[in-house]
This record gives sequence, structure tokens and C-alpha cells, in this order.
Amino acid sequence: MTLRPATTLLPALTLAAALSACTQSPAPATVETVEVPAPAAEPVDANVDTPISATAESADARTSSGPSETPATLPAATIDADGFTIMDASAPQGDVQAPQAEEGVVAAAGDADLAADSLLRAHVLLERAHFSPGEIDGETGSNTRRAISGFQKANGLTDSGELDAATWEALNRDSAPILIDYTITEDDLEGPFAPTPARTMDMAERDALPYESVEEKLGEKFHASPTLLATLNPDADFKTAGTRITVPNVAAAKRMPRPTSIRVSKSRSVLELLDAEDKVLGQYPVTTGSAQFPLPIGEWKVTNVARDPVWHFDPSLIANTRAGDRKAEIPPGPNNPVGSTWIGISKPHYGIHGTPNPRNIAKSASNGCIRMTNWAAAALAGVVGRDMAVSLVD
Repeated sequence: MTLRPATTLLPALTLAAALSACTQSPAPATVETVEVPAPAAEPVDANVDTPISATAESADARTSSGPSETPATLPAATIDADGFTIMDASAPQGDVQAPQAEEGVVAAAGDADLAADSLLRAHVLLERAHFSPGEIDGETGSNTRRAISGFQKANGLTDSGELDAATWEALNRDSAPILIDYTITEDDLEGPFAPTPARTMDMAERDALPYESVEEKLGEKFHASPTLLATLNPDADFKTAGTRITVPNVAAAKRMPRPTSIRVSKSRSVLELLDAEDKVLGQYPVTTGSAQFPLPIGEWKVTNVARDPVWHFDPSLIANTRAGDRKAEIPPGPNNPVGSTWIGISKPHYGIHGTPNPRNIAKSASNGCIRMTNWAAAALAGVVGRDMAVSLVD
């Protein structure tokens, strides 16, 4: 296949502002026969994608209050009095990234035709270098510029935010294929798949909030926009096991670096992984707050991790709810309003969490919590430890 430069691969992304409600912290979800008591109602960032200027009538699409979950594979973990699963920093979880590529994997047929200076190539290399552009889509934008800038500063290059020759030289030290072939498996096709309700009360009626489609599931697996996967595979049957598709080779990345501390910048909309000397080991785009609900600037610590959180909705704690809304538990799943992972911090009611809408990261608003892509939040949960310092800065 012949791939054009990334700037012409896909239509421009519409940048829609969004508002979310941070009004109750998550507790861990039930795994198999383990039951965890739900925490008292407190705020947590609800991942609503509602325009900031929206009226109360339209703004309830994904408003709520807080999760609950018990990871099945947390070594040396304990459950605190509020039902949170607490990590032991000396025995952290393994990171969650794309599946490892098979040994001897070779580039997909289209890799040789991918322009050496394409944005798609840059996105994959930046993602593998842990200076993430967010959802890989081959399009330019603010998240791409921040990722390039962060990579440049970390590698002693001129901080231009542009893909100059020196930056390409540094990126290209990673020589693994950019695109690889992947065979869709029965596991990929295993559902259920279902549309995500727009209203919180309708979400509460579901048993789970799964992926809406196999394309969405594969997009998260390869950190890519479903639209990009469709563009790379125009004739593929995504619903048949055995179908070979071309995907970004994110599996070639090393595991997320284990930081000594975390720093979140409000002005730059990024989360940084820092070593003991405050050197930046990695950077990820984040949504950090809004004018009404700003990021809580200050020094905090990691307190807990919840996988597949249940979200405890309390309309008394949320702005822009509808008449008739009531307290409810919003079931777990990748399309839960707080995504598939919650990392609590010592500031009451606040945390770092995933999102069902990765395309809106750093292009939307929250009620003070820190929102990442589901895959980045899951990987981060694997390398943080209890009491790890979290600096929230302007």
C-alpha cells in the first residue's frame, strides 16, 4: 500500500471543548467473588464531553460522582477503610501497554512507503519514546507540538516544537518498524460491544460499559484512532478473526519508565515522569481542569489505584444534572466516564484517570482531575507507588 504524508492521511480533527464533573472518588470494582465496600459519596472527575458553554439541559451526558474497583492482580496490595485498593510501592503492578510483538516481527507492507518525515511516523516514534502525542492519528495539533517539545528538551535539543533534522535524527535511533501487520483474533472480537448511553441514568441501567465496536477496542490496543486504522486498512474486514491489518507498532516500546515523582502542568496540559534529579523521563498529554474547577495546585501523593472502576454518581455533588437524576452506580468498562483506571491522590476527591474519549485529551475541560488516555493511565498505574509525590503546577 502507498501511504501519503500524515498531514493528508486524515481529515482535520474538530477540537470540541468539553466539561466534566470531579465530584467523587473511585473505590475499587468487584473482581470475581471479591466484594469491596463502596466509599462514601465524594467527588471524582466525571469524564463528560460537553461543550463548556453548554446548557444544563445538554450538559448531563456524562456527569457524575465516583468509581470503585478491586484489581485482580495487585501484588502486596491492601484494602483501606474506604474500600480503595492500596498499592505497595515495593511491589508495583506490571505496566499495561500494547501486547508485545512476536519475535522476528517485520514491517507491514505499507511501512516502506511511509514518508520519512510523516507525522504518523513521528507519532509512533514519540509514543515509543514515552513522549506521547496522545491518540495516534497522523494529524498535527497542540498535543503533537507538546510531545515534540518535551522530547527535544529531554534530549538536549533546541526546543522548537518542530520536527527539524536534529529531532528526526534522535527519533530515528529507534529503528523498529513503524507499522506492522496484525492478525485479528477471536479474543479481539469477543464482546459484548454496545453503544454507550449519553445519559448517566441510562448508563446506570447497564451491567457494563464495554467498547462500542471492535474498531474501538483495537484502537485502544494500538493507541490509535479508529479512523486511522480504517485509513490504513480500507478493505479490511474488522469483524472476522484471521483478518490481517496494518497497525502502529507501539509494542516495540520499552515499558513506561518508573518515575520517582510525577508533575502535572496546567499551562502545558502535560503529565511528566521525573527521576530523582527531576529529569523528565516521559511526558503524556492530559486534561487538567476548567475555569470553574481548576487543577488543585500543590504538592500531593499517590494514595490508591483502581482498575475497571465503578463510578458512584451523586447528582447533589454535580453541576448541570437533570431533574430526576438520582444516586447511582455507573458500571465499569472502558467507556465508563472515568475510563478503565483511577489513580487517587491525597487531595480529597481528586485523581488521575482514563477516558472513553481519547481524542479529546488536552482539548476539553474537567473539574480539576487529571484525565489521560485509557492506555496511558493503565501504564502509569503500573509504575507508580503509594506516597509517590505528585506536583500539580501552573
